Amino acid sequence: MVSCLHDHNQWGAGDQIGAANHLTPQSTLAALSMAKTGATLDLSHVIENGAPFMPPNQTPYVLTSGATARNSQKIRAAMGATNEVGANLERVGMTMHVGTHIDALGHFSIGEHLYGGHNIDDSMGDFGLIDLGIENIPPMITRGVCLDAATLDGGEHLNPGRAVTADDLKRCCEVQDVELHTGDAVLINTGWGRYFMTDNATYLEGEPGPDLGAARWLTEQGVVAIGADNMALEVLPGTNHPEVMMPVHQHCLVEAGVHIIENMVLADLARDKVSSFCFILLPVKFKGATGCPVRPVAIL
Repeated sequence: MVSCLHDHNQWGAGDQIGAANHLTPQSTLAALSMAKTGATLDLSHVIENGAPFMPPNQTPYVLTSGATARNSQKIRAAMGATNEVGANLERVGMTMHVGTHIDALGHFSIGEHLYGGHNIDDSMGDFGLIDLGIENIPPMITRGVCLDAATLDGGEHLNPGRAVTADDLKRCCEVQDVELHTGDAVLINTGWGRYFMTDNATYLEGEPGPDLGAARWLTEQGVVAIGADNMALEVLPGTNHPEVMMPVHQHCLVEAGVHIIENMVLADLARDKVSSFCFILLPVKFKGATGCPVRPVAIL
């Protein structure tokens, strides 16, 4: 069960960035020094019409052409332009939690309580979050660690409802000969990402992922973010107490101030047996948003 620790975070009441306080110029330089070959792995999916989403709270991603070069040429000609100048523009309708994205700390609550002693009444306005919005997340240039849990059960991927436990993660660390450090971004490969846009119905029917015990173990290590190759990071349907919804989100975002990254592409890291690397993620500063699409990369 989730306990209310939101008033006891180590950075004090009113803090806006949580575990990202661990990010320093020194940790940035250390992460950049990990890049040896300059090879880059893109850890994000293409966001496109038809991308999976979870109703009723989420809405589909829809991009339509708002203007075309042909039409704009006519408009500009009517305005007196002497060259055939045209431009293509579009309109996008979407939730910020589509495709590969990061959750802001204000995305989840425990009752009325948000991270850092903030509360729903004071921190949620008519135009989004007043506190804990995505614009508060600093650039993440840190050490990334990919823990490959996909083959724990002997197959190519774990199955829906399969909880990745703290002991599972410790085993991954031992097998991969990697230790977690304060400030790491830890990414969990479950193998489930193979169904993103190839079989969305299967992708959304449930998912393997960390349980609450695993999340607590990771936050105890001082990580700044936890990501996975699934829709909601945590195991679905939940285990032990299935009537408790999204406890990993509540713990990470509200209690620990640790950001969550979802719908990641981790198969290449697992295939190449890359356990640690320079990790870069730059959130887009949508004022008051509870999350935003991102394009995280691993530089090897």
